[in-house]
Amino acid sequence: MGLLHEPHDLQDFAAEARRFLDAHAAKAPDRTAFTWGEGDDSMAYFSSLPPEEERAQVQRARAWQRVRYENGFGWITGPPEYGGRGLTPVHDLVYDAVESDYDVADTGVLSVIGLGMIGPTVLTHAQPHIKDRWLPALYRGDAIACQLFSEPGAGSDLASVATRAVREGEDWVLNGQKVWTSVAQHSQIGVALTRTNPDAPKHRGITAFLVPMDVPGVDVRPLRQMTGGADFNEVFLTDVRIPDDHRLGEVDGGWSVALTTLMNERATVGSEGAGPVAAALSPDRLSALMRATWTWDDRALRARLAELLVDAMATEHLNTRALRKLRGGGTPGPEMSVSKLMYGQNLTRAAHFVSDVLGPRIIADTGRWGTYAWSELLLATPALRILGGTEEIMKNILAERVLGLPKEPVTAAAKEVRP
Repeated sequence: MGLLHEPHDLQDFAAEARRFLDAHAAKAPDRTAFTWGEGDDSMAYFSSLPPEEERAQVQRARAWQRVRYENGFGWITGPPEYGGRGLTPVHDLVYDAVESDYDVADTGVLSVIGLGMIGPTVLTHAQPHIKDRWLPALYRGDAIACQLFSEPGAGSDLASVATRAVREGEDWVLNGQKVWTSVAQHSQIGVALTRTNPDAPKHRGITAFLVPMDVPGVDVRPLRQMTGGADFNEVFLTDVRIPDDHRLGEVDGGWSVALTTLMNERATVGSEGAGPVAAALSPDRLSALMRATWTWDDRALRARLAELLVDAMATEHLNTRALRKLRGGGTPGPEMSVSKLMYGQNLTRAAHFVSDVLGPRIIADTGRWGTYAWSELLLATPALRILGGTEEIMKNILAERVLGLPKEPVTAAAKEVRP
């Protein structure tokens, strides 16, 4: 592919990104201007599109990712040998900021899990020919990836995975069930955690594999959500045969592979904030809602609104601080874990605040603009406090590893399985 000239500073890079976007996309409408009753009032965190519309949206995402990749913006931080630019995370953030001014396809179906979590895991742990096969495909938009981690009995306690992988010659045979698997219905590959040594302490008996989703024995079944959509899936693995060269990392060393994925997951979820739900924390939108529902004179509600907006500003400043740290050559610290917690809590509080403002109008579709549309965010709030690491687990991590607080008491049985 023909890469553009490598810039030597961020201003040159931003100018290059604008030239690329000017040539391939139209400017987006002014998102800062808001008038009550105009535009789309969607407040959906998860998709609830009909299947045919969802497939068309995925194809638009793939097409735009290919354009990015062919012009040097598909994997800004990636190694050049796989089509990357070899630049810094700051360049990535600069590009995202520039692209936000343009009307382009939403590539979340590709980027949140596949490019944000699975790509870095494959780059770190896969064999060279597997990297050659899948990394360009992922970042060019040819392939979508999913995360085959959680199971009915292994959610927050991920090391309790029970899906078995048994060695048979040069292959492994996988049997088990995964659950809450986002975008599995669109994916070509998935990273699966399996139990390969049931006699070892649970963190030390896990092996990770790259699983092609079209091989015999892989069965993807959608899970219907309260919001009406089906973003998540169950994935059943029945005698799925995987070559040993698709193993990621060492046999029984899959926990380190999982940690690579989870570290990128924290950063990806913690840095979210775009899309329709960004309006949930918009002062203009929320104050207009109160005026439209004649609740602006309610002092208690106005005090709650002020508290919510202050917390949203604090989260924004925390992300800005992390960006400044990156600009100075530092590495991300605990900011993204804190940001992830605050992001989920802020959106949850916003949904609950709006439900108190609207009352019955949030559960009855009267056709009035900006009212019932909020129900989709309200129904999504339980998931916001679970995905990317439950709040309880994240608080324990921050308490023990950042604040240095004493660990929770551990029983003798639990000590045997700690990593």
